[in-house]
Amino acid sequence: MRKLLGLLLLTAGTALTAQAGDWTDFRGPGRTGRTSETGVPQQWSPSEHVRWRMPLPGPGNSSPVVAGDTVFVTCASERGKQRGTYAFDRQSGKQRWQQVVSFLEEDPTHGTNPYCGSSPAVAGGRVVVWHGSAGVHCYSATDGQALWSRDLGLFRHIWGYGSSPVIDGKLVYLNCGPGARQFVIALELESGKTVWQQDVPGGDAGEENRGDGEKPLWTGSWSTPVVATIDARRQVLVSLPRFVQAYDAANGEPTWRVDGLGDLVYTDIVLGDGVAVAMGGYHGPAIGFKLGGSGNTTETNRLWRQTSRNPQRIGSGVIVDGLLYIANEIGLAQCLDPKTGVDRWKARLPGSKLWGSTIFADGRLYTTNQEGTTIVWTPNAERLEVLAENRLGEHSNSTPAFSNGQVFLRTYEHLYCVEN
Repeated sequence: MRKLLGLLLLTAGTALTAQAGDWTDFRGPGRTGRTSETGVPQQWSPSEHVRWRMPLPGPGNSSPVVAGDTVFVTCASERGKQRGTYAFDRQSGKQRWQQVVSFLEEDPTHGTNPYCGSSPAVAGGRVVVWHGSAGVHCYSATDGQALWSRDLGLFRHIWGYGSSPVIDGKLVYLNCGPGARQFVIALELESGKTVWQQDVPGGDAGEENRGDGEKPLWTGSWSTPVVATIDARRQVLVSLPRFVQAYDAANGEPTWRVDGLGDLVYTDIVLGDGVAVAMGGYHGPAIGFKLGGSGNTTETNRLWRQTSRNPQRIGSGVIVDGLLYIANEIGLAQCLDPKTGVDRWKARLPGSKLWGSTIFADGRLYTTNQEGTTIVWTPNAERLEVLAENRLGEHSNSTPAFSNGQVFLRTYEHLYCVEN
């Protein structure tokens, strides 16, 4: 029998107040990968510009989020049997509270994707986390009090899960999967009740032995939804296997879709001025398209489709001054025109492979690689221009968070706060 056992372990907390510099979701407020933050450091090291460093109970690919005076991160221990949400004081690094749920059943994942690969989302004094088969949980951001939990069932895939919840207004949106069961769902932030759910057919667990003699079907989406106002209404955009789907944010009605992605999707949709880019994983195709419309808009709205052997893409890119900048898994930086799909340039970043998304802050691009080195580069339309290589020397697959002049970085061992 599945068990969702909440273990409340609280420490004293202080009042949480919303600030303009909050980093409320994976890839930042609005999920654009951009921030208006200024004064953030360009260079740091383990002995320079580190305000604090706090140990974490286990490895993970999730990224930190920030609200007011508190930093939140998810982290698993005991090989995923304990999945936790941790809150730290942003000034001192002292842990304020933790909430851990137990999940004791078999739950497959890949060694490169430890449990708790999903990042928290925070708004309205509440923090929401998704622990895959261990459920969705909402806590008071101030003191960690458990407010509600939802068991959405089992999610089985040989590579685990990774999509993060997104809070927009009074609703929480989540791309649930991958696996045989996959769906997009909206929950009430206040109560956790389901507002709408749209199933996505064609899922598969990707198991090597399916029992029918067939080869494993590698398909699935680890992409986090993007919520935006399009055609004068809020819509939820999700990259799914083989297509991009838009839903009415209020009632879940499918509004429009664009075909052309591959079977695997890791990156998030990147929005530009009236256009967007969605990229497949595992060398799959990428597409550029106009936003809006009704029904299947592939013929009218798809601007381009790259079908040649694209590099593996895990982290998402960012659009700056009308151009998309992305760092691919192999460490290949790329600048392309989102309206045409034509590359301006490609060049190798220094260091190792990377899974982290690229963030634009204070006029610069920040990308953290698997060596824990954050590469700072310029959004230059002509060539790759590296400004700094900031080495921490610890494995990381996460994306930095920026808030009020500080940068928060998560490695497999620690949570860091760096500042000028």
